Amino acid sequence: MKKALVQWLALIITAISVSCSTPPPDAPKNATATSPGLWRVYDESLKTAKYIDLTHTLTPAIPVWKGFGPSRFAAAADPQTGKPYTYAKEGFEATAYQLSTDQFGTQLDPPAHWAPEFPSIDELPATYTLRPLVVISIVAQVAKDPGYHLKVADIERWEMERGRIPEGAVVMVRSDWSKGWPNPELAKQTVFPGVSLDALKFLHEQRHILFHGHEPLDTDTTPNLEGEHWLMHQGFAQAEGVANLDRVAENGCLIAIGYPKFQGGLGGYARYVGICPSTWNYGVSNGEIPEAPLPRNDKTLQWDSRTGVRTRR
Repeated sequence: MKKALVQWLALIITAISVSCSTPPPDAPKNATATSPGLWRVYDESLKTAKYIDLTHTLTPAIPVWKGFGPSRFAAAADPQTGKPYTYAKEGFEATAYQLSTDQFGTQLDPPAHWAPEFPSIDELPATYTLRPLVVISIVAQVAKDPGYHLKVADIERWEMERGRIPEGAVVMVRSDWSKGWPNPELAKQTVFPGVSLDALKFLHEQRHILFHGHEPLDTDTTPNLEGEHWLMHQGFAQAEGVANLDRVAENGCLIAIGYPKFQGGLGGYARYVGICPSTWNYGVSNGEIPEAPLPRNDKTLQWDSRTGVRTRR
């Protein structure tokens, strides 16, 4: 598999080079040397890649720090009548979200979350959109010590086996903590996997990564959250509440990053998608499922007052 990942990355690099006049032998039949600019990268690599969602679904019942309190979802209503819009009467429905915090679910924390002199979520550059993805597993260590924090030695071991972490990469720390999601009790845990301050400093100061991410809702379990404090006050962002890191390769994949652009926002409801080679075991490729038009469902969305969200029934 490692060989296939290396070959896939080499294919992307080859496609970007304008000096190449013909597609590689194993490129899809519809890929042509005449595709303009980065369309060729898409045709030859990204179109057949495997896409894996690394994001939790947002509901009112997901884990959240008690200091923020609960959020509430409701059917959007006409402000003049107070009655919710319905498919039967108005021909559409919408949802009103009463969110207690922007630190909710899978997140992207801008440094302004702790340090107002640094960028807020709307001030992050568009270059965050697509990056090399590195996944460092501490699952074995966490099995022995539920409060284990990533160490510099773990990073160095990863590099001995897989090569140097690319500059500008996103490094996700896999602990499998998210396997317990969406149990709200997760937010009450005082012992959980984290990332040590030394590891954070190594990743940013020695490897110059874009940002790191982890599955729990906090960076570490120190009394003053020393890792998060250091990150934010140095102008670094981070990802929290990430899911499905067991379904992407530890090297050789990319990550797509999306989040709403709230002015002055101090947290982001983020969407992370891993993009792995077409030979990867998990994920879905373009064309494997209906996309446009999207498929009709035998069950319709209906408001569920018990769960506070729309479900299919």
